Amino acid sequence: MTTDRKVDGWIDDLVGALCDPIIVYPSGWQDTLPDWIKPQITLERLIMNIKVIKEGGVPVGDTEALAYIYPRTMEAPMSEQWYRIYMYVFNQAMKFKKTEVPEDLKSEKLSDYDMQQLNQLKRWIYERRVKHRKEKQQGKRRQAKEEAKAKELATVPVQPSFF
Repeated sequence: MTTDRKVDGWIDDLVGALCDPIIVYPSGWQDTLPDWIKPQITLERLIMNIKVIKEGGVPVGDTEALAYIYPRTMEAPMSEQWYRIYMYVFNQAMKFKKTEVPEDLKSEKLSDYDMQQLNQLKRWIYERRVKHRKEKQQGKRRQAKEEAKAKELATVPVQPSFF
């Protein structure tokens, strides 16, 4: 039973990698994500799922964290810590995209504390994705039950007419 649950969870995460929404900081800027970021998030989610099977962790990559933080950067200045984290995930996303980053914007490492904060953000993003996926599945099940009940009511025999 435990193995079946692991397989079901893995399949659920695989489907989620393709279908889950991209969680972004709620602001007026969430619709301004660059076009390249959405397909890169999907690809990175698939890679992260494989990585999680081998190493553990959560299937949220740096590009997805970047997508969450990006709209926040447009709202107001961030703390120094979150600026460092943002620049780090930006650099990682550019590396994944195989795009060179100018020297003055390079950020290759984070302190242990900053990495801990980034990993906490990634876990939070993953939890929101899973919550959304489960709510969507429950909504579909509820709708299917309602449709079945409506169909059952619609098929109630009616007295024949003799016209």
